[in-house]
Amino acid sequence: MSLYLLDAKALTRHLDSFSDLLHATVHAGASVGFVYPFPPEEARAFWQDKVRPSLRSKGRRLFAMELEGRIAGTVQLGLDHFPNQAHRGEVMKLLVHPDFRRRGIGRALMVTLEAEARRLGRSLLTLDTRSGDPAGTLYRSLGFELAGEIPDYALAPEGDRLDATSYMYKRLR
Repeated sequence: MSLYLLDAKALTRHLDSFSDLLHATVHAGASVGFVYPFPPEEARAFWQDKVRPSLRSKGRRLFAMELEGRIAGTVQLGLDHFPNQAHRGEVMKLLVHPDFRRRGIGRALMVTLEAEARRLGRSLLTLDTRSGDPAGTLYRSLGFELAGEIPDYALAPEGDRLDATSYMYKRLR
């Protein structure tokens, strides 16, 4: 298992792996912003058009866990905030490939993200997650607290219902 901090050039080199990871995760039911049909081209466009420019501008950090020669998981630390929020970081798109779940990858990625946030002088992390998902249990075990829940926040990947989202935070000491 190897965990990396990647820049825009590294993302470009591994674009196929990141696209496969996102595509597989969404098709396994993850509510991370996409709905069916979700073709591989849309997954690729997300990394190219949304993530890569933000990496170039230093608006986010991208972490990846490699296992068995594949990108097994990833998470992003959002840093692009207004001046009055420069103390805050946002946890974005924690994804673990369905083939690699239940091996501690999500936890390892989150611990690394938190260490980077501290290194950068951030004192608060925030995130949102679909209410009731297993990710909420992981976040709580890492010390995140529930700030609140919004009903009918996002369309489920299947497109058949609106799901609630939970907003969570963690003060870094």
